[in-house]
Amino acid sequence: MEPVLFYGIPHGCSFGSIVALEWSNLPYRLARIDMLAKPAGYDRLYPTAQTPALLTEDGEMLGESLAILNHIAARALGKKLGFAQGTRSFDRVNEALAFLHTEVHGAFGPVWSTFKLAVDAPTKDMLRAYGRDNVAHVLGKLDGRLAGRDWMAGEHRTVADAYLVGIVRWAEYLELFRLEHDYPNLHRLVARLERDPAVVFAHAIEEGEPAVTSGSFLGHVAIDEAAARIAA
Repeated sequence: MEPVLFYGIPHGCSFGSIVALEWSNLPYRLARIDMLAKPAGYDRLYPTAQTPALLTEDGEMLGESLAILNHIAARALGKKLGFAQGTRSFDRVNEALAFLHTEVHGAFGPVWSTFKLAVDAPTKDMLRAYGRDNVAHVLGKLDGRLAGRDWMAGEHRTVADAYLVGIVRWAEYLELFRLEHDYPNLHRLVARLERDPAVVFAHAIEEGEPAVTSGSFLGHVAIDEAAARIAA
């Protein structure tokens, strides 16, 4: 059976995995996980209860964005979303993904924690200021890396670009920076990606609006339906 991606809302980093699946044109389904409501039963499917998680065709659960994105790329090598392991091109994409995950994604942690932790206003202000400094630093490095380049890794789009567009949007959503003003090279790439049909689709999916697929999305499934697949 087709794989199922468990994606988180609101504004989850699983956004990139949706984009990558659309680019792959492989058949897949989605399962919507409200990370604030913590839906019952999800932790039995995936013990960390984090998103994204992918229920693969053979009934195994695979977690972590980097693993899922590399999995998608490997299953759709003809789409050039990634490359065969052991090649220089694979290393470049994997390095880009690691940078985006460890440095860029990680820098936003203190700011996101202000929404999750029951702390007083001065502590929230401190966390936000600390996080903003971290984000400024890593986005500066990312902007420099993109100078004179059209894509995150290589000569065409890859899963690294799918992941990038899903996490750097937090800079404006959290009202930290305006990419167009503060990080022009990054803004140039993000603006191109935001016009991509797969990115438009992923936004619509997150917002619960009608979404036009490339033809590979087969619909949503509920948690109990996915659980039955694993049990089988």
